[in-house]
Amino acid sequence: MRNAVTPRVLAATLIAAAALTGCGEEKKAAAPQLPERTCFGVFTRSELEPLMGYGETVEVSGPADARLTASRRAVTCSVDVDGQRRVLVMATRQPLGQSFIWPRTDPPAPDSLPLGDKGIVWDTGARVALSCKGGKDSFELELGLSGSVEHMKAGTSRALFTALMTKYLEIAKQQTQCGM
Repeated sequence: MRNAVTPRVLAATLIAAAALTGCGEEKKAAAPQLPERTCFGVFTRSELEPLMGYGETVEVSGPADARLTASRRAVTCSVDVDGQRRVLVMATRQPLGQSFIWPRTDPPAPDSLPLGDKGIVWDTGARVALSCKGGKDSFELELGLSGSVEHMKAGTSRALFTALMTKYLEIAKQQTQCGM
C-alpha cells in the first residue's frame, strides 16, 4: 500500500500545524494610526511613530495649543496606545525669577542640550527651561517631553528626543509668546 496523502489528511495536517505554531506566540498588531498632527499641533505622525510601538487604538489628550497665560500655567498632551502611555509633552509657566527643579533621571546620566537657558536630554526624554522677557509679559518657561523607547533601536532615542525638542521649542515659543 502506498503512502498517499489525501486532501482530508493534508487539510488536517495544515490546520494542526497552524494551531501549534500559533501557540505561545501572540501576534503583534500593526503600528497604530496617529493623527497627522498631534500634541499642540507640533508633531507630525512620522515624527512620533518611532515611540508608538504596536497596538490598535490611539488616544490623544490635551489642548489644541500650548498657549500659556498667568491663569493657564501648564498644559499637557499625552498619546496612549491601547491604554499605555507612549508620549507625554508638557509646558509650564512660572513667574520670572522662579527656577524649575528637575527630578533625577535614571542612569545613564543626561547629556546637556544646547537649547534655551538650560536643557538636558536622556534616553527617555528631554527638558528645556528658558526665560521669556518681552514687552507684554515676562515669565519662565519649562518644556518637557518623554516617551516609550522599548520599540526603538538601542542608542537612537537621544537623537530623536533632541530633534523633537528642537522643533517643540520653536513652536512653543511662538504659541506662548515667549519674548514678545
